[in-house]
Amino acid sequence: MPIRPILRYPHPGLKTVCAPVNSFDSALSELADDLLQTMRAAPGVGITAAHIGVFQRLTVLELDRGDVRIYANPEISWFSDETMVHMEGSVSMPGAADEITRPKAIRFRYQDLQGNRHEDEASGFLAVCIQHEVDQLDGIFWLQRLSRLKRERLVRKWEKTKG
Repeated sequence: MPIRPILRYPHPGLKTVCAPVNSFDSALSELADDLLQTMRAAPGVGITAAHIGVFQRLTVLELDRGDVRIYANPEISWFSDETMVHMEGSVSMPGAADEITRPKAIRFRYQDLQGNRHEDEASGFLAVCIQHEVDQLDGIFWLQRLSRLKRERLVRKWEKTKG
């Protein structure tokens, strides 16, 4: 369970659309474990395989310590009309964050590490996190959800402070 290097913004891999997970084997479980350890070390509450340069549709969330959620091939099937604003950032851009408006509730499908299919609903912070990570799996880095002006301002500030 090694901690893996995280791609840093503006790495082109962060714009890569990830391929579906097809093999639900021990290698996938090991990748999920590596993602969890890498995310905790970052630190963060969510990470995708794309963040470490593995372009498969796998994400790990841990909003509360010990409550680990692993989603292979997550797909959002419904978004609520009601929205909420939440501060977002990325393990690929440490220290940078801004407010993003997203649907407050979602319905989504995914597979677990054994390949079993599930359908679930989420609201609030969990819904925001799932949307954020599914965006990343679709090659949409969170900055793209900001207005051009806010994005440019944030990138300039981050580039000055990242050292």
